[in-house]
Amino acid sequence: MDALAPDTPALPLDAQGILELAARSMFHLFSSVSQGMFLVDLRGRIVWVNEGYQRFLPELGLAHVDQFLGRMVEDVIPNTQMRRVLETGEAVLIDLLTNRAGTFVVSRIPLRGDDDRVIGAIGIVLFDHPETTLQPLISKFALLQRDLDDARRELAEQRGRQLRAGSGDGTRRARHTFASFVGSSPAAAEVKRQARRAAQSTSPVLLLGETGTGKELLAHAIHAASSRAAGPFVSVNIAAVPDTLLEAEFFGVAPGAYTGADRKARDGKFKLADGGTLFLDEIGDMPQNLQAKLLRALQEGEIEPLGSNQLVPFDVRVVAATSRDLGALVRDGKFREDLYYRLHVLPLRVPPLRERRSDIPALVEVLGEDMALRNGTATPELRPDALALLMGQPWRGNIRELRNVLEQAAMRSDSDSIDAEQLTRILRETGVEPAAPVPEPAPQEGEGAWLRPLAEQVAEVERRAIAAALAASGGNKLAAARRLGISRATLYGRLENPELNSGN
Repeated sequence: MDALAPDTPALPLDAQGILELAARSMFHLFSSVSQGMFLVDLRGRIVWVNEGYQRFLPELGLAHVDQFLGRMVEDVIPNTQMRRVLETGEAVLIDLLTNRAGTFVVSRIPLRGDDDRVIGAIGIVLFDHPETTLQPLISKFALLQRDLDDARRELAEQRGRQLRAGSGDGTRRARHTFASFVGSSPAAAEVKRQARRAAQSTSPVLLLGETGTGKELLAHAIHAASSRAAGPFVSVNIAAVPDTLLEAEFFGVAPGAYTGADRKARDGKFKLADGGTLFLDEIGDMPQNLQAKLLRALQEGEIEPLGSNQLVPFDVRVVAATSRDLGALVRDGKFREDLYYRLHVLPLRVPPLRERRSDIPALVEVLGEDMALRNGTATPELRPDALALLMGQPWRGNIRELRNVLEQAAMRSDSDSIDAEQLTRILRETGVEPAAPVPEPAPQEGEGAWLRPLAEQVAEVERRAIAAALAASGGNKLAAARRLGISRATLYGRLENPELNSGN
């Protein structure tokens, strides 16, 4: 076949000649970089096969290439869909083919003559053994699918809560799933991975981290992903309840237990959470006189309501959280050591925002959309200098502080566009001297920069392009995707890639 001749003619000047040369070049490129390639004519008869594909012939039961050439494609390649390409003229760019030779990622492309009629087709093996070659992609897809399932479940539960609103049945459910914990940085991905593992256990979970990092959100997500998801999720903020009322809040009150008490019994949080999850927020603020009673309840699985001598059994999975150093409290004698070890079974450290700065553009987008939905206003757009300023701050109050600054900026701005000057004024008014904006990473220069693995260099270039597009779009992923010429789903996939996030 002339089209397959290895000699390359001089560059023709007419357009048709250029097209023919481009087609020949692309053909040789696919033949050299693919795992294998062959051609069939319009009848489905194999007319050519390259050396790469010939290594699969023994696995197909063929001893020599002559047993392959001239045969109908269905006779020698089980499960092939090449006939459909010949009949419809439609390409199949990505497909999985499985037969006795193994599992392959393949492409099937129709060949057309000058009159645009199909005259044959090309079969290309892109990858063999995709279970190892494409494992990062498969794992990433599984993670995205899991987050999508979480998001769908959360939407369904929100609709259910709306239908139940006003019913007065006291039903409690988790408000968040892991899809609600925004971020694809290594720190965010790791805490979500650990929390998913914790959700599969029945042991107590202890969430440790600074205020405003999202500990309560993770508690909801752990419950929603656990076997207790159909049960109630009950939370109590220990720091917000007066010490004198905490015992009644936890264990409930018997009828007429004390002067002024209800004649009806009042259930405590342990009883309300029976069959589900009890979230104890700010456990480090629990008074010492109540710590012993909490420990006994956790050990025995029974509570004694105030004013009662009856023991009431309960079945509760405990998730506790604190922004205090429990270890230091134990050493100072302010927190019981035995209760500490009872709770410190599955400790999870929730990272502060300054350890996941690359998540700030996504957080800004989500927080902005939430503010717009609540207030009935347009979503605020941050200019590149504003986003760079936010990414440079230490955020002592973490996500809660970030949201406060964004809300102030949105309420004070006369337009939907927010710049760094506006944010600087707000930060200073709250007693914070703004840190310097995060600078763009300087490109590596010199011969050593080009001696690194190609994949690493490509990942770095892609990471910078995405960061620049997000900054130029004020963190808006849809706008950034349009700037990059890719879909929003593709951008999310790139952001989830640990190799692309490793430099953040």
